Amino acid sequence: MNPNKYSLTFACYNALDYTKICVDSFLKTSTPLSRLVVVDNGSSDDTVNYLRGLPLGGLVLNRKNLGCGVAWNQGALVQQAEWSVIMNNDVVVSDQWIQSLIETAEKNNIKIISPALIEGPLDYDFEPFVKNASINMKNALRMNKAHAVCLAIHESVWMDIGYFQATPTLWGFEDTLFFHMARKASIPMAITGSSWLHHFGSITQTEMKRERKLSDSQGLTGRYNYKLLNESWIERKLRQFRNKQSSKQFRQVELSQYGMTVHGIRKNHQFEWL
Repeated sequence: MNPNKYSLTFACYNALDYTKICVDSFLKTSTPLSRLVVVDNGSSDDTVNYLRGLPLGGLVLNRKNLGCGVAWNQGALVQQAEWSVIMNNDVVVSDQWIQSLIETAEKNNIKIISPALIEGPLDYDFEPFVKNASINMKNALRMNKAHAVCLAIHESVWMDIGYFQATPTLWGFEDTLFFHMARKASIPMAITGSSWLHHFGSITQTEMKRERKLSDSQGLTGRYNYKLLNESWIERKLRQFRNKQSSKQFRQVELSQYGMTVHGIRKNHQFEWL
């Protein structure tokens, strides 16, 4: 695939060890760093010095933490392409992940697409797992679903619904708003089993909670952020119910057909399929 077809971006805030793991997986899978734009949200560790030593496609250094929405927009705009891949920095990518992601989207006329993922500790042999899983589940699609750990966005989406809401105090609600607007505009979305990542799990949010002296059980997002969705109480409850029901149905079908699903969690050295 022509690398100019896509751009990659992630935001980071401290947690340098995970950024290094992510970049190392890029290099191991020949994912070109020249297509990667990194936005640093005011890290206080050695992240900036490390990033300055990489042959990146772009580097944005914010003076303070401006939140995900601002950073994602900055990254997507620095190096514009037909497909913008917005992702976390606490992930490990696999061989052919970007090609499989975009090719599946184009084959099925999907405009926002996310890879399948395993979350939690990396206590399993990732490479052979992905090799088998991407073949086994290459035709699996969870339609009308996506996640912000990684999503490829076609350039037409920006024109239809705009970019992420750039309000720093949303603290992680930006993806919910974006997906809500995409569904209202009937933009095709999906999670595909043809492409896989490992996600260590909310590392940046954990860092921000520590800084703000919040417990792990406390959320970063504002208590009343849901009001930005402009839904009545009944509409919100119906949406949540339908989302749970559809996820349950997808899980049942995938387990029946493939013996696994597009979303797994590692617990006690075992896979739990969601």
